[in-house]
Amino acid sequence: MTRTDRYLLDNRQAEAGERFDAFAALFDPTTFRHLEGFGVGPGWRCWEVGAGGTSVVTWLAKKVGPTGMVLATDIDTSRLTPAARPPVQVRVHDVGAEEPPAEGFDLVHARLVLVHVPDRERALRSMIQALRPGGRLLVEDADPALQPLLCPDEHGPEQQLANRLRHGFRKLLADRGADLSYGRKLPRLLREAGLRRVEADAYFPVTSPACATLESATVRQIRGELVTAGLATDEDIDRHLANIASGTMDLATAPMISAWGRKG
Repeated sequence: MTRTDRYLLDNRQAEAGERFDAFAALFDPTTFRHLEGFGVGPGWRCWEVGAGGTSVVTWLAKKVGPTGMVLATDIDTSRLTPAARPPVQVRVHDVGAEEPPAEGFDLVHARLVLVHVPDRERALRSMIQALRPGGRLLVEDADPALQPLLCPDEHGPEQQLANRLRHGFRKLLADRGADLSYGRKLPRLLREAGLRRVEADAYFPVTSPACATLESATVRQIRGELVTAGLATDEDIDRHLANIASGTMDLATAPMISAWGRKG
């Protein structure tokens, strides 16, 4: 088994780029608001864990400037190549299985990563170990169990089908070891790990064009898995994709919980 075998949403699939673009549209404003609050600026050393796409990496690179450094890591760095120029360094790294790639970071950030990592405890320890004293950790992760529906307003057959397929998606994630209630645990886990001044908030988009883009790309990416597992038929999926394309449904995401603190 390779490190990507357990991951349901492979970065090498064609739909991955659409998903990363949707995540950027949905969640970059929240992420950037927190990073701005930390005062990220020239000379900072930053580690972007499980970077996947380039939006956060590029933003950090502009903030830290030529005197800083942004290390972008993932188990599959194929989509990070466009960002691989100073001050950005790109490296293949498995945060849940390997030692930190470096230490003394002013900031370590992971978004929508740890929920998928089998050894989340080790990954969190590694991220904290990599911080300098006083350095900041920002972990942002989904909590699908907190809000499990794609259509919270389930008022018709289209919404019922959408929620049934979302249930199938959640089952596929859980079968691969994802912790669907991980987001809510983050404040406690950061405190127990010894971080100080721990705070958290949540962002929950209820309807957005990016939600529709994300759902369409996700369903197309996992179509084979849903059908093979008996969780949906090809007809179900075709009908759902047509319903999304109609633009008449309010599609939500799981809440993204952001938690942050300082290393003592």
